[in-house]
Amino acid sequence: MWHRFVGALLVIQMGMACAADDMAVDVKRKGDSFVIGATATVAAPSSVVWEVLTDYDHLARFIPGLSRSAVQIRAANRVQLEQTGEARFFVFAYPIEVRLEVLESPRESISSRRIGGNLKRMSGRYDLQVAQGGVRLRYAGELEPDFALPPLIGTLAVRTMVEEQFAALVSEIERRASLAR
Repeated sequence: MWHRFVGALLVIQMGMACAADDMAVDVKRKGDSFVIGATATVAAPSSVVWEVLTDYDHLARFIPGLSRSAVQIRAANRVQLEQTGEARFFVFAYPIEVRLEVLESPRESISSRRIGGNLKRMSGRYDLQVAQGGVRLRYAGELEPDFALPPLIGTLAVRTMVEEQFAALVSEIERRASLAR
C-alpha cells in the first residue's frame, strides 16, 4: 500500500473516518529501508476483504497517492501489476512507479515483491484471519525508496502515508461490507 504500493505504497491520516478502532501502524527505519507493520480487525466477511484486496484495477479509486493500478498479467494465483502514484509529505512530492509480482493464497494471504520501477526494494504480505467481529487483517512489508529521506522526517513521512493508505483500505472494506448486508 503503498498497500501494495508500499504494500502497498503502498499506506492513513489518523483523523480519517475508520470503523476499525483497533487499527495500528508501525514503521521503523532499518538503514535506508523502512519496515512496516499494520493491523486492524475489520467488520466484514473474509470474502469482502479478499474482494477489496484483489481489486487491483480499481485500487486507485480509494487508495490515496495511487493514481493508476493495472493488472498486466494474470496466471492462476500469480498476478503482475503496474502501479503509479506519488509519495507526498508537506510540500515534497516523489513520483512512484512500481511493477509488482503478486502471489495469492485465496482468502488467506497475498504476498508481493517489486520486480521493476523506481523503488530499490519493496515487498509485502497481507494475512487474513477470521476473528470475532470480522477479519483480522495484518500487513508486513519492507520498502527502500530510490530517493533520500532524512532520518526523522523520512520515518514520519512513510508512517503518515502508510496510515493514510491502510485506513483507506479498511474503510473501503467496511463500506463494501455494509453495502452487502
